[in-house]
Amino acid sequence: MAGRDSAWRRAAAGLCLLLLPVFAGCGHPPPDTAARADVQRLLDRRADALLGHDEAAFGATGTRTPYTRLRGLPLASWTYRLTALRRDGTAADAELRYRVAGQDTAPVTARRTLTLSRTDGGGWYVTAEAAARGAGQQLWDQGPVTAVTGAHSLVLGTGQSAAGLRGYARLADRAVPAVSRAWGARWARRVVVLVPRSLDGMAALLGSPAAQYRGIAAVTTAETPGAGRAPADRVVVNPEAYAVLGDLGKQVVLTHETAHVATRSATTAATPLWLSEGYADWTGYLGTGRTPAEVAPELTRAVAEGHVPAALPADKDFGFAGDPAGLARSYESGWLACRMIAERWGEDRLRAFYRAVGAHGTRAGAVENALAKVLDTTPGEFTARWRAYTRDRLA
Repeated sequence: MAGRDSAWRRAAAGLCLLLLPVFAGCGHPPPDTAARADVQRLLDRRADALLGHDEAAFGATGTRTPYTRLRGLPLASWTYRLTALRRDGTAADAELRYRVAGQDTAPVTARRTLTLSRTDGGGWYVTAEAAARGAGQQLWDQGPVTAVTGAHSLVLGTGQSAAGLRGYARLADRAVPAVSRAWGARWARRVVVLVPRSLDGMAALLGSPAAQYRGIAAVTTAETPGAGRAPADRVVVNPEAYAVLGDLGKQVVLTHETAHVATRSATTAATPLWLSEGYADWTGYLGTGRTPAEVAPELTRAVAEGHVPAALPADKDFGFAGDPAGLARSYESGWLACRMIAERWGEDRLRAFYRAVGAHGTRAGAVENALAKVLDTTPGEFTARWRAYTRDRLA
């Protein structure tokens, strides 16, 4: 993939060089520094008006649609940084960075495209704003945002009733302290939940095809951590899949996703998915009283047929677009591994193991080093113990 991408970029760069003389003579010279500065000032005024709840000032900068849809969103910051201005001045690309008040310790970053026009007086005007090509939508792109604040949560929805959103908030408010009991208090201890109108809305927020998330009740998305700060996480719900779950299933899902929020700062490229997903599932099912066979039905079926996995699942085994039964077995395998660590070595060691893997920096050697330092075992011994544990608990 990387090689093909590099080749494409070289080809595109060459094409741009060939076409530059043609476009230079088409009557649309590159925008000058003054034009870029004027557009940036327009975006600054737009941001200030939104934060200042000044609808008239916002309307003076262009379309009021974002303002009217964002009335219910409590904002701590909102800034645009112009990244590109079309030569004819009809469109611009910008980086939007914003924080939700009382929730985000670091800003969410979104790539946006703005359609521009000129006023009679020669000024600039925003006629439309949308997600940039290839970028995920923001919730307000899909309609007016309704906000419900819980004791430990903020639930934001489009096309959802306030009463329905309060149901999500109640579950999220139970999830946060449950995760803190398992992981500890070293995280924000709050969660933001996004509830779009449909599966298609969920997929649009994530910038991916809807088919990839069919049957998936929720996912957690996060900004890349920067400058040592915790990233801005969002739990994004698929309301169609979520609706068919029972009360326990709904709680497990939100607790699982909240565990991802809590562990994000300790989750790095060194962390395998069997550990991150297994730990989230272990936290989600903790204290529910469910037996291993109830939590891991697909793996139980495989064991009954004499198919005990030879190894813990690889990252590729967690792809949403794959075989649903195989995906379930991957999650169940990770959950059993974390359950085994908590049972055999203790919950403190499980947390320490998770942190040690993530602190390694690179995937190579991360699990091996943490197994040796925290659990005093080797990959071979751990895998053999896990396979025996799987047979014992699921037979």
